[in-house]
Amino acid sequence: MKKIWKLIIFSLIVSLIMANIPQRAAAAPGVSAVSAVLIEQKSGRILFEKDAHKRMRIASITKIMTAILAIESGKLNQYVTVSERATRAEGSSVYLKPGEKIKLEDLVYGLMLRSGNDTAVAIAEYVGGSLDGFVYLMNQKAREIGMVNTHFANPHGLDDHEAHFSTAYDMAVLTRYAMQNKTYQKIAGTKVHRAPNPTENWDRVWKNKNRLLTKYKYTTGGKTGYTKRAKRTLVTTASKGDMNLIAVTLNAPDDWNDHISLYESGFNQFDMVEVLTKGKINLPKPKQYQNHLYLKKSIVYPATSKEIELFSVKYKLTMPDKNLRTSETVEKVAGKAIVYLDGRAVKETPIYYQYVPKKKKGLLDRLKETFSSVIGVNANG
Repeated sequence: MKKIWKLIIFSLIVSLIMANIPQRAAAAPGVSAVSAVLIEQKSGRILFEKDAHKRMRIASITKIMTAILAIESGKLNQYVTVSERATRAEGSSVYLKPGEKIKLEDLVYGLMLRSGNDTAVAIAEYVGGSLDGFVYLMNQKAREIGMVNTHFANPHGLDDHEAHFSTAYDMAVLTRYAMQNKTYQKIAGTKVHRAPNPTENWDRVWKNKNRLLTKYKYTTGGKTGYTKRAKRTLVTTASKGDMNLIAVTLNAPDDWNDHISLYESGFNQFDMVEVLTKGKINLPKPKQYQNHLYLKKSIVYPATSKEIELFSVKYKLTMPDKNLRTSETVEKVAGKAIVYLDGRAVKETPIYYQYVPKKKKGLLDRLKETFSSVIGVNANG
């Protein structure tokens, strides 16, 4: 009997101890990658990271930058004459031939689906004028979009330069930027592409190396990579409902499962919360702004169920001009709305002021009103 009571008391003590241990929202996913990151595309919020800012070799995910620069060149429908140098590129290839003419668009498909190093060189020479010229454009774009720990030395990611590196986070920044382009979205998510083959009787048929497009149903695109020094690198995108995620892993032996684990964790733990709705906003002061303020964009932000109650909004307005209301329509930025999550600013959007003057009534308008009034009186009485 004493043993039973001791067991009951021990169980109660354990229960009390467990009840007072702070509980996490959910367990973080385990990944094989040396470096990894998961971000939400619209907000850019980091949902998971593991040494995400560590500079590492990136192999062929480099080609995401090559692809977006080619797309933004506006020359996708133009034909590229393939150089001898392009056909001699080492590693993966779509087997271009010296002197053949091929659409730049088809080169980008060969680049993204089959990871052709020959296509990377052909694109670089055509868009940048030379390999060095294109590398300059790559680094210029990297600076523009905020890739602060990245330096490109070639358009394909081969280990032929020491100063060619990036981070998991920077590659997520690049992918977030690229995914704003519908042409990039289409190419990166294509499973099979058929390209003309001018020297043969059959077309080239390229199947995407990104196995996650068939392995995980929410996958929308991405790029694979591998070199002996970089090991396996992978960037993918996935969408479920109104949530769009980007996952990056560097040096990941089990990258396919890493990405699935990251996505499942993100989709299960977070929801997209509309913190601010676009349209009119009413603020009590200053009076000159009343009934004339509005937001052009909603603010939607990923949050866990426990974080939803932690959002707050602050409105910062500029001092109104003396002559806000004129004879002409006025629209101007009057300040900004800042969204905070647990006291930390996470997003902001401009607040707009608009004044539309009432149209002055002409003689014809007044006559119409008088006539309508008379007709109305007669009809009612």
